[in-house]
Amino acid sequence: MTTAPLLSPRTADAWGRLLLDCHTAGLPKGRFHEICERDDGYISAFDAVGFFEGPETWSALDRWAYGRIRGRVLDVGVGAGRFAVPFQRDGGEVVGLDVSGEALDVCARRGVTATILGTVDDVPADERFDTFLLLGKNLGLLENRTRGPELLRALAGLARPGARIVGTGVDPYRLDGALHGEYLAANRRQGRMSGQMRLRLRHRTLVTDWFDYLFMSVPELEEMTAGTGWSVRDVEWHGSDYGAVLTLTAPVGASR
Repeated sequence: MTTAPLLSPRTADAWGRLLLDCHTAGLPKGRFHEICERDDGYISAFDAVGFFEGPETWSALDRWAYGRIRGRVLDVGVGAGRFAVPFQRDGGEVVGLDVSGEALDVCARRGVTATILGTVDDVPADERFDTFLLLGKNLGLLENRTRGPELLRALAGLARPGARIVGTGVDPYRLDGALHGEYLAANRRQGRMSGQMRLRLRHRTLVTDWFDYLFMSVPELEEMTAGTGWSVRDVEWHGSDYGAVLTLTAPVGASR
């Protein structure tokens, strides 16, 4: 007996559609979730309303990071504008950057006036910023040993004198070893960084492509900054999560 082929999820901008659906529905708690799938089958879920919450609900770590923002800001991986929206409302100048067009649509609906679709490599070369945000654990966008230094050098090329990177990340060595230890060890056996997560996001029948998202220790972050023009200057801990401020140590205009 033959069986009909099973249907598969459609590869698309599941992340942006999740944010757009949640915003359009009026931000109902418990109805929309970011479903994150790791390549070993580990699944996590997060209520999408959290991507819209304001400063009154932020963690102490997020408030610590927000307090270190200054000047003209590039919010890398802006998402729904969780940090960009209040910063602009406070009178700051911010440009939201994201690879998701639907996420930028949500930002525009929430009042963010300046956005760029793409990666850091798509930011016009004549743009200059005082602070680069990699919040919401977006130090993970450094991806791996190759992409990380490239991204940091690209940010240095967009930096004004005295610029800083304010980011949050996860130390993989502080995670629950029973859940994650073998995954970290398998990464090392393959020549990958321990916390180099291979992920994709799901929403309803949509799924993103697989992508790398890097969890790294502070010493690994410090090692990654070598030769990029940046140096880790300040770190704040909250369990396995941490915030970091990187300052520009090389002349502005580093190669992108």
